[in-house]
Amino acid sequence: MAVPDIFDEIQEDLRAERAHGLLKRFGGLLIAAMLLVLAGVGGYEVWKSYRARNAQREATSFLAAQALADGAPAGRAAALPAFAQIASDAGPGYRTLARLRAAAIKADTGDAAGAAALWNEVAADGSADQLLRDLASLQEALHQIETGDPTVVAARLQPLTTAGNPWRPMAMEAQALLALRQGQTEAARDTLKALSADTTAPDGVRGRAGGLLQRLGS
Repeated sequence: MAVPDIFDEIQEDLRAERAHGLLKRFGGLLIAAMLLVLAGVGGYEVWKSYRARNAQREATSFLAAQALADGAPAGRAAALPAFAQIASDAGPGYRTLARLRAAAIKADTGDAAGAAALWNEVAADGSADQLLRDLASLQEALHQIETGDPTVVAARLQPLTTAGNPWRPMAMEAQALLALRQGQTEAARDTLKALSADTTAPDGVRGRAGGLLQRLGS
């Protein structure tokens, strides 16, 4: 056998001995690490499955409560406890929708204080989607235009009129109505003119703005 071959064999033996020694020394740790990886993968799959089942359950509960609310008049009262349960148990999405729907029912049935409490709750909920938080503020302001403190209502509406806010046209319409309530006709006209010329505003809002301008003699 040639000398280089002997050296190769010795090096292979040494590598095998080192590998064997490392396996004896750290084999337990390697097995534990593999088990942790497998447990993590399995746990993630279980978590995904749990979330999917939970979301399906929340959707089913919300749709059942919605069907009650959209049915016979008596169903609206029966829907309120169902929405309250969803608001208590569900994740942020359905929890917010349930409170908004319950607030609308309370407002329509004369429970202005109950509706306001839910709208304020949603508006202050940092876990809720900003779009829905703004909607809650808008709804509360709209229901306070005729009787609420004008300063408080104006403060609610102002942030909603910034450029890019999806509720801007409706908030501007509410500002014009609030100005009219306070006898500020010229301010109302200016807001309505801007609104009627805003091509990004919904047709219904622009149409109402134009109708109010005609009634104001503009």
